[in-house]
Amino acid sequence: MAGFSAMHVAAVGDGALSTAIKELMALAISVATHCEGCIAFHTHDALRAGATRPQVEEAIGLAVMMGGGPAAVYAASAIEALNQFEAAGVGSDVG
Repeated sequence: MAGFSAMHVAAVGDGALSTAIKELMALAISVATHCEGCIAFHTHDALRAGATRPQVEEAIGLAVMMGGGPAAVYAASAIEALNQFEAAGVGSDVG
């Protein structure tokens, strides 16, 4: 797990793409591949990295386009995570 953690930190760090963009990509992949734990994790981290609600919603929409009906089911989980993290102040000056 230490190796995977190190890979994760390196992969989402700022580079040619910002951390926020990389987290949005990871969120879209999470929805398309039906990983509920990943959806929560990457929604949280996208907001923390500065992604906006409209950006998260667009990433979720892209995932549904790529993943079809099954991804639409998981998109609902992503919207619920978004609502909960925003209510908790994640990504704002409060949290």
